[in-house]
Amino acid sequence: MKAYDLVACYGPGRRPTKPPTVYRALDFLIDLGLVHKVETDNAFIACPRPDAARHSANFLICEVCGRADELDLGMEESLEAIAARLAFRLDRVVIEARGVCAACRFKAGRRLVNDQGL
Repeated sequence: MKAYDLVACYGPGRRPTKPPTVYRALDFLIDLGLVHKVETDNAFIACPRPDAARHSANFLICEVCGRADELDLGMEESLEAIAARLAFRLDRVVIEARGVCAACRFKAGRRLVNDQGL
């Protein structure tokens, strides 16, 4: 979900919310590990494993439906070791792979054979 989608959720009968307020709230939730930012879409996704103390976000993102599945690639320790060797402070790691999810590929029981949907 994009930040402006959240702003739009506060419709008639609710107190209006301004974008900076939503961005501050999202930054707070990111700091707590409850939300991740999907960089390539400038969108946000709830963290399915908020108890996992990590500073990385790895996703498979469907170009058709927009579904984003978080992955645990197990690369954090290796990257931290490389960064330490280079005296580099690693703040966060983001890996976003884009493609087409199984549900979209097999939509309506018809398997897509190639990228054109044939």
